[in-house]
Amino acid sequence: MKNPTVSSKDINSHPAAAMQVLVSKEIAAHIRSWRFNILILLIVLTFGASLYVSSMGLKDAVSNMRDPDQSFLYLKLLTTTDNSIPPFHVFLNFLAPLLGIALGFDAINAEYNNGTLTRLMAQPIYRDNLLFAKFLAPLIVVGTLFVALVLLMIGGGLLGTGVRIEPQELLRIFGFTLISVLYVAFWLSLAILLSIRFRQPATSALTAIGIWLFFTVFFPILVNLAIRPFLPNPNYISEQEYLAYNELILNLLRLSPSQLYTDATTTLLMPSVRSLGPIAMEQMVGAIPSPLSFRESFLMVWPQVSGLTAAMMICFAWSYYIFMRREIRS
Repeated sequence: MKNPTVSSKDINSHPAAAMQVLVSKEIAAHIRSWRFNILILLIVLTFGASLYVSSMGLKDAVSNMRDPDQSFLYLKLLTTTDNSIPPFHVFLNFLAPLLGIALGFDAINAEYNNGTLTRLMAQPIYRDNLLFAKFLAPLIVVGTLFVALVLLMIGGGLLGTGVRIEPQELLRIFGFTLISVLYVAFWLSLAILLSIRFRQPATSALTAIGIWLFFTVFFPILVNLAIRPFLPNPNYISEQEYLAYNELILNLLRLSPSQLYTDATTTLLMPSVRSLGPIAMEQMVGAIPSPLSFRESFLMVWPQVSGLTAAMMICFAWSYYIFMRREIRS
């Protein structure tokens, strides 16, 4: 990254001037980066493939009168699949962590190893401005990408079907976009933390990928292996006890960020989802299979959104604490 030049007079008269320069320089560096362009191309290709598969089966999806979500055409574009490939939000559950890790694993240690960190700090800028710029610039680029893909999807749906999008669908789609950006922000903050903790970019990248693989692949296996020996035989317990054990397993799985993201996006993109846990037969009696409003769905996923936000803030606060106390002149 080129050294931004900001005079002391500018920073005193306009405190945000240095921050704007750093953010613009970081955005330009990411846009010119080959690894970023490759990841963007991968996300765009998966989005196009998922959209193509869902559009092929869209007619059958909206004509299924037994589906309470059959009237939400634009949500069907994001969730309908013929089982040949997963829908886009399932793809994004795997690709978003890679995007966040790729944008942040060498955010600080690359500057240190290249000798540009001391030159940056010699400029009339605050140290925390650099850290905030390393965090905000990738999120601006990722948020712009996701919003552009959503707008292209809505525009293509309007041209292809001629059906006007409903306000409920628009709110849910942009809610899904915000949660996806928040999911990337968590992995980005974790990658920046590791880039401060480790001096070598390869070490921070491998550590971040290892954490991602643990929570995505191995954590559900470990939870099942740890809980299964203590589970009683379902034939000898009541229904309430059986539901309590399943609720315990689900709560343990929600310690994983990927599970929180899956719960939140599934609920927003499928309005008929009324519960994120096991339901007793008594609770199903008299229930009308109708979609929930956006407000009700959002209140249902608020704990998941709060969990992702808290995890992101903890990682960033830890990064801030370490970076502000670290000696960078040696």
